[in-house]
Amino acid sequence: MFKHNFRMILRSFRRFKSSFIINLVGLSVGLACALLIGLWVNDELEFDRFHKNDSRLYEVVEKQEVDGGINVKYRTAGLVAQTLKDKFPEVENATAVIPSSWFPKFTLSPNGDKKVKAIGQFASNDYFNVFSFGVTQGDKKQLLTNKNAIVISDELAMRLFNTTGNVVGKTLSVQLPPMEKQFTITGVFTRVPANSSEKFDFVLPFEWFKEINPAVLDWGNDGTNTYVVLREGADKSKVNNEIAGLIKSNSKSTNRSLFLKRYSEVYLYGKYENGVQAGGRIEYVRLFSIIAIVILVIACINFMNLSTATAMRRIKEVGVKKALGASRKTLIFQYIGEAMLMSLIALLVAILIVLLLLPQFNVITGKDLSFSFSGRLMLTLLGISILSGLISGSYPALYLSRFNPAFVLRGGKISSSIFELWARKGLVVLQFSVSVILIVAVLVVYKQVQYIQSKNIGYNKDNVVYFDIEGQMPQNLESFLSQAKDIPGVAATSSMWGNIVGGYSTTGDVDWEGKSPTEKAAFEIMGVNYGLLEMLNIKMAEGRSFSRDFPTDSTKVIFNEAAIRTMGLKNPIGKKVKVWGEQLEIVGVAKDFNFQSLHEIIKPLYIRLQPKNTSIVMTRVRGGKEREALEGLQSLYQKYNPGYSFDYRFLDQDYQVQYAAERRVALLSRYFAGLAILISCLGLFGMAAFAAERRLKEIGVRKVLGASEFGIVRLLSIDFTKVVFVSIIIALPVSYFLVKNWLEGFVYKIDLKLWYFAVAGLAALFIAWLTVATLAIKASRTNPIDTLRLE
Repeated sequence: MFKHNFRMILRSFRRFKSSFIINLVGLSVGLACALLIGLWVNDELEFDRFHKNDSRLYEVVEKQEVDGGINVKYRTAGLVAQTLKDKFPEVENATAVIPSSWFPKFTLSPNGDKKVKAIGQFASNDYFNVFSFGVTQGDKKQLLTNKNAIVISDELAMRLFNTTGNVVGKTLSVQLPPMEKQFTITGVFTRVPANSSEKFDFVLPFEWFKEINPAVLDWGNDGTNTYVVLREGADKSKVNNEIAGLIKSNSKSTNRSLFLKRYSEVYLYGKYENGVQAGGRIEYVRLFSIIAIVILVIACINFMNLSTATAMRRIKEVGVKKALGASRKTLIFQYIGEAMLMSLIALLVAILIVLLLLPQFNVITGKDLSFSFSGRLMLTLLGISILSGLISGSYPALYLSRFNPAFVLRGGKISSSIFELWARKGLVVLQFSVSVILIVAVLVVYKQVQYIQSKNIGYNKDNVVYFDIEGQMPQNLESFLSQAKDIPGVAATSSMWGNIVGGYSTTGDVDWEGKSPTEKAAFEIMGVNYGLLEMLNIKMAEGRSFSRDFPTDSTKVIFNEAAIRTMGLKNPIGKKVKVWGEQLEIVGVAKDFNFQSLHEIIKPLYIRLQPKNTSIVMTRVRGGKEREALEGLQSLYQKYNPGYSFDYRFLDQDYQVQYAAERRVALLSRYFAGLAILISCLGLFGMAAFAAERRLKEIGVRKVLGASEFGIVRLLSIDFTKVVFVSIIIALPVSYFLVKNWLEGFVYKIDLKLWYFAVAGLAALFIAWLTVATLAIKASRTNPIDTLRLE
């Protein structure tokens, strides 16, 4: 029986080639989309969950009450980790980390000649007990107890020594201007996994960082990441209540409190609004999961519609089989088997598509996803395929097997019930509603990304190149900058601490005349050299910038407009403020500029003149002379730093990195919208084929009576036009709500314009007309003799 049914299924595929190909394309594309998105979603959900202590691993987060609301920061005072371990028995281990994002790349040298740049961070001794980065050499309990220790990755060991073995005990010179120091390798760990939020090549001891930066020991400081592992059975809520007032009890900061957040949840649920958790990357996970399900469901709908459309040509086959004794159960088994086989073939094609597209998909998503044929994955795929086949084949099987053989063989006319008609139209409405929503989403995301890229952010980021201050440059910075200005193609050059993109350290320790004892404010900090503000074209609203004409400018300060508004100062120029107890005079007010992403409001900022503490050189090159300027800068750089590689970046590229997630969403949305529209058109094609199949004799009669081809095309198209109109009416308000909600994540955003929605609706209508018209024209050109001939 099985062999017979299998042969009949293959004959059916050969007999109805067009339907087979359309079904195969729809199902395989739907399954491939679902599979690609599934790989991405699984990687997102597994991010940071590989640590052995995942269920007990928490990050200490700080709430900071300010007059504008509540800020949530993943940074704390440097003393929090040790205090938690010493005073709270529920805490098994705790570590303080100065993250790699604080620093440019370090330069490491195993000898005087070889120079290797790598990403590093500082951490206290329990770091490798808290996190499960596999230590292959050294005692992980003692790796960072010595302040002259360094722990490196096996990958970095290979780069430094061309081997990963027997490197413990060797000495490395580590430079991060103005610091240079010798460290002894005490351990080696395996390469940090791709699905880890922590990205680093080596770890230095926190004990040594405390010596070079004593401010980290102040309870008013908030530049350290703190992580803890709770003991088995510890009550997180109880610990939260106990640690909430830790900062208040040890400092004058009455507006700061602490709480624990599970570390592996930070990646997906890291966004807060006014102190309340408000999503994060999980929103994109949910979005693409829904898209995957919808595309797969649409593909199944197409199968049902197309199978039903071909049913009219299989009515007599059903009648003959029933007349020869086939039961309805047998027929259902055959047609569901047909759908299941189709689904399995589509799965094989989908896997082939995924293998072909995965490298490009990795480029788009910025991930390193792989497709491995594990037992779990294959069972999941087989389950999805079987489920898709059952969903796709159930209705056609029930539909085909229900007919009375005598009625069918006499040539009885099969009529569809009202429910069947509405069900099929409803499915098409669903398909095109999704298509319209995706078209609107693509337009809005594209316009928002375009707006971000073109918005005036308060400074000129174009043609600005920057690179680290290292080697001999810290001792000869002024000489380097002076010579750099004379290089052909260089318009201006200066230096600063950190980077203008992405924000800075924060302090609340700013006092000014008239400040209320209960007033709470946080200020971002920016350290610059002479000429930096002018080079970036940051305008002054009042006062002046720093100048060599004023030798005491190191005791002056510039605030941005947001800071002046926060302090409520009138005529601020010349007024005195205290920053960390140091009295400074306001000499200028800079116009607000976006030093953080457009997701954030412009925060209060103060700017200090600190030439000796700058870490990067920033240079504006003249348009059209970039190559000449870069060659000159490289030559000068290597004059000061023989043996170092000249690694530079463009500021506008760094600015764009802030919106990598949005650009990826925009690109993926275009692809998925195009695929959803393609599959929806296949569904509409199925409906049109079904309608044309049932009305061939009517079309023949109309042609005999003089109907034109245009009239017949209009006749066949009008019903589907109504269906698409209904789709548009349903989709537009839904799409408005969805894109408006997405835009709320930006402080600076586009206005939703009517034409976005009008274009989406008209595009869907045009695509539907084109799809239906193709089939309608073919039906209108059918010879009426062929359709009216008695069978």
